Amino acid sequence: MDYSIRIGGEAGQGIQTVGDTLAKVFSRSGYHVFTHQDYESRVRGGHNFYQVRFSDNPVTASRDKIDILIAFDTISIELYEKELSENGRIAYDSSSLKTGYTGPYFFDVPFYDLALKHGGSKIMANTVAMGAVMGMLGLEADILSALLQEAFESKGEEVVAANVTSLTAGLVFARQNCSGCSFSMAPLSEPKLLITGTEAIGFGAIASGCRFYAAYPMTPSTGIMNYIAAKEEEYGVLVEQAEDEISAINMALGASFAGVRAMTGTSGGGFALMVEGLSLSGMTETPVVIALGQRPGPATGLPTRTEQGDLQFALYTAHGEFPRVVFAPGTPKQAFHLTNKAFDLAEKYQIPAIVIFDQYLADSCWTFEGLDLDGLIYNDYRLRGEALRALNTYKRHEVTDDGISPFGVPGDSRHLVVTDSDEHDEEGHIIEDAATRVLMVEKRFKKKLPLVHAEMAPPMFHGHKDPDIVMAGWGSTYGPIKEAVDALSGEYSIGMLHFSEIFPFPSTDRFDYIGLLSKAKTTICVENNAQGQFARLMRAETGFSFSGHINRYDGRPFTVESLAGDIRGRVGRL
Repeated sequence: MDYSIRIGGEAGQGIQTVGDTLAKVFSRSGYHVFTHQDYESRVRGGHNFYQVRFSDNPVTASRDKIDILIAFDTISIELYEKELSENGRIAYDSSSLKTGYTGPYFFDVPFYDLALKHGGSKIMANTVAMGAVMGMLGLEADILSALLQEAFESKGEEVVAANVTSLTAGLVFARQNCSGCSFSMAPLSEPKLLITGTEAIGFGAIASGCRFYAAYPMTPSTGIMNYIAAKEEEYGVLVEQAEDEISAINMALGASFAGVRAMTGTSGGGFALMVEGLSLSGMTETPVVIALGQRPGPATGLPTRTEQGDLQFALYTAHGEFPRVVFAPGTPKQAFHLTNKAFDLAEKYQIPAIVIFDQYLADSCWTFEGLDLDGLIYNDYRLRGEALRALNTYKRHEVTDDGISPFGVPGDSRHLVVTDSDEHDEEGHIIEDAATRVLMVEKRFKKKLPLVHAEMAPPMFHGHKDPDIVMAGWGSTYGPIKEAVDALSGEYSIGMLHFSEIFPFPSTDRFDYIGLLSKAKTTICVENNAQGQFARLMRAETGFSFSGHINRYDGRPFTVESLAGDIRGRVGRL
């Protein structure tokens, strides 16, 4: 069982609400779920869609084929009719669209009339549509009814009752009239965790002890701020919406210097404003975690679409030389754990850590059996209380064998805790002499970097143990590559490498991935950008060049079928 439902319509028609709710129904029913959205940068009008894929087996990407299309506008039918599966159905309301369609796969459902008749308002049309989906699939309405109860209980019993009645009307109508619906559903099982990429990053931050988050709202990072703000009181986190991104990173650095774990988040345009603060973190050795959400640029670009165009920016931006770490999760589970690792390494080595993701990962929903909370790392590397007061002397930037200096909390000791954004001596006071400059550069950069490098995990491998073809990707390309490799495993000896710990570039000590690539007949790098930024990084760090590239830069993600087709095409030409 593997079905995809696409809900299409204009902004303001509740497309996301329908998609989110259906995803929750399927995850609570025990199915594996993957969702993604495509929406324009406008509050009303235009055309958007929300796609929900659910299966009795794990799913990690969207498919091209649609089994049920809920069309709230005529554009949805014009655009997606050709993508319908063999037994697929298009549910639409002819009276609302003011046109009728003929054909065996069209299913005319009076969404608005049923909403008015049974719910008392046309605003219930979306609830009728969700009920119709339940009826078309042959599912019961109890889980959806419970979700509606949760969603509307604050608005009173009348609103809850109207929605449940509308839901039932849609379900009954579909059961009685969709005679051609032949969907076969797997048995229900235990509910699964449903989580988006931004929720996972926010959860990872809270679980890592983050107590201050400052940001200026910018798609696609805003979801992190919203998630943490919703947990603010419960976990004692202070969330500050700054006036701009310059203020946001400086607030985070101030909070970090004062003794708490701090984080900020933005997109490429906002990160451009943060770069001076990034260098400040490097010079003062003040840890900070930055969530960098990618979207197509330059400038405002396509603000609600997806791309992997900021990798080089994350690696090399800011002035001066200092170590940093860059993580690029491919799933929400990775996002959770890599956010935790970002906090740990930032605090341990007193450096900035960047978690880079994109719009696709930010908004997509995944199901998991759970998250491994036992694997979380939390070590307080700061000097506090008696540990700080017991020191005879305290030097914030003391030159040590490993380059890591004592990091005291201001106001918690008789010692002066001070630093400077100018080059400074061990105590943190401004200097101009060459000898001290050399000592500080070697302390901050040359001594720390090998230690940070040793912390980086090698890429994940999946597929044939001795593949002729190796696909490689980073970040959000994980899901499409994995499913494409699985789909092609009957045709080719094929495997994949997925990189999520990007910089410092992982060594081959624990896994000789360069040896694997060198033995393969064909190696292809898959990226959502035009230049092949990861392929360039691989060549610069290891000397290895891929034999082929698949790049997509139209603001849309890869799907399983489209990527599998691209791989066949590249293999045939190489």
